[in-house]
Amino acid sequence: MSSSAGGTAILDRGLLLKGLEDQSWFEKNIPLLDIPDKQIQEVYYYRWQTYKEHLVYTGKEYGYMANEFLNPVSYGAPYGGIVAAAGHHITEGRWIRDTRYGQDIAKYWLAGPGQFPKPTRDDVNKDTSDWAHEYSFWAATALWKQYLVTGDKDFVVGQLANLVKQYRGWDNHYASSLGLYWQVPVWDATEYTAASYESSDPYHGGAGFRPTINSYQYGDAIAIAKIAALGGDSDLENEYRSRAESLRIAMQKHLCDDESNFYKHQARDDNPSGSLLSTREIMGYLPWMFGMPCDKSQLAAFSQLKDPQGFLSDFGPTTAERRSKWFMYEAENCCRWDGPSWPFATSQTLTAVENVLHDYPVQKYISAKDYYEMLHRYAQTQHKNGQPYVAEAHHPDEDKWMYDGYNHSEDYNHSTFVDNVLAGLIGIRAQSVETIVINPLTPSDWDYFAVENLAYHGHSITVLWDRTGSVYNRGEGLRVHVDGQVAGSRETIGLIKVEVGPSVPTPVSSQINIVANGQRDPRLPLAFASYTSPTDDSMWAINGMIFRTGIPQNSRWTTYNSPNSKDHFAVDLRKDQDIHNVRLFFYGDSDGVRIPTSYEL
Repeated sequence: MSSSAGGTAILDRGLLLKGLEDQSWFEKNIPLLDIPDKQIQEVYYYRWQTYKEHLVYTGKEYGYMANEFLNPVSYGAPYGGIVAAAGHHITEGRWIRDTRYGQDIAKYWLAGPGQFPKPTRDDVNKDTSDWAHEYSFWAATALWKQYLVTGDKDFVVGQLANLVKQYRGWDNHYASSLGLYWQVPVWDATEYTAASYESSDPYHGGAGFRPTINSYQYGDAIAIAKIAALGGDSDLENEYRSRAESLRIAMQKHLCDDESNFYKHQARDDNPSGSLLSTREIMGYLPWMFGMPCDKSQLAAFSQLKDPQGFLSDFGPTTAERRSKWFMYEAENCCRWDGPSWPFATSQTLTAVENVLHDYPVQKYISAKDYYEMLHRYAQTQHKNGQPYVAEAHHPDEDKWMYDGYNHSEDYNHSTFVDNVLAGLIGIRAQSVETIVINPLTPSDWDYFAVENLAYHGHSITVLWDRTGSVYNRGEGLRVHVDGQVAGSRETIGLIKVEVGPSVPTPVSSQINIVANGQRDPRLPLAFASYTSPTDDSMWAINGMIFRTGIPQNSRWTTYNSPNSKDHFAVDLRKDQDIHNVRLFFYGDSDGVRIPTSYEL
């Protein structure tokens, strides 16, 4: 094995990446993971595969974006983008060595099609006028976290004006009387919530002052202030620190329920007393996802994650506490946020727990052991028929995906997992200075774990824990390598801070699939054929997806029952293109669909 980008060559990358399509891409771009919990490890690599599946090349002008669904939906932006999970997409993608992907996603929303005018209709949010504001979006926080890993100061400072514009785009949702932002639950990407059922419109939910958008705006104000400081704009820094502090005070005053020790939804209309929802909802943990300071006593909220009448479940956490009268109300019908386990919210809650364990005072309500058990359950949830799988929402108590629409929900890209493993479990805490902090939340009885050749500030970081030194043969204890050299070590698992050096650019030459058009955009390549089986579609052959196991009926092109002795398949590239190689993937089902005996290219 050879080292990667000046890194180490300790793990068997061929074995770890076995089964992933386009293995060379993963060798170049992702950190390798080796841990005793093989379920978490298996889902880690699966989620990298699905993340890559959702990268859509829109063309030279806008580059890449990340879609939520593999197939287009009616309420998406141009090229198929949906902003609801864009914060997750940018955060998850920050660990890819080739920074083009994550930066393109950010530009798509902040300076590209995300800024295009959007209809002000009820089906795509009548209260906003561009696609980047169709749903709530923690844009600046995601870009700041991306910068902490990439170290690309020029890029993040270059997006500062766009981030301010995005932030101010919510001004029409701001109520100066309370100092809070309001949002309609469905445009938080959370329809049919407990709060929604206490309104006259259960699907959308009544407008309310919610922990969601206010936490996002708090976090984004802090992030904008930090980026402004990075760019030397002290006036802007001070303005947004003041905005953040005002939001924190207002949330504490109006959204924190002292009796239940939880942040809750407050209905905007017909609520003169400002009463709060009686139900605890999982969104109440969002202030901690964004590092909002709080009284130490408020950390008692995290005990609800372990309470059988709170959010605890075998496939959880739940999205509403079990003691609520709305728990799992009408949940057999999609898409309820009143109890089912949504990866979108699970990953947010895990990030909140990570922050509490790393950045807040020592407390007694949630521990590293609890965090690991939550992450393990999250990995356990992401399976179907014994194989890694993620859809929209899972039953909290039964081993089944509840919202798993055929030709719609497969490999749903609506959450993080890789980021929770790297930043949470392994404890890779990225810094804005020339250091890296490692503070694992791993179980105390683990004898080994490794993350190899993680891209960080243009360097390659390897973290090894080997209790006896016999697993990796690099010595006993915890060791951190920078560009192949040991930069720090300690005998036990715990916090270690090492010098990395100045950030350096790391160009990665990754080829682009210029044919892929999974969103069927008419400006991109189009497929046609001499014959297509009535149950198939020629465009499915260029959707950019190469399936690792069974081929879904909705993702193949065949000539089944063709009357022709010979058939052809072709792609109209729509314009002159430079082509470096062509990859063909044939499919046969050992029945009526057979791999061709010969072909001409």
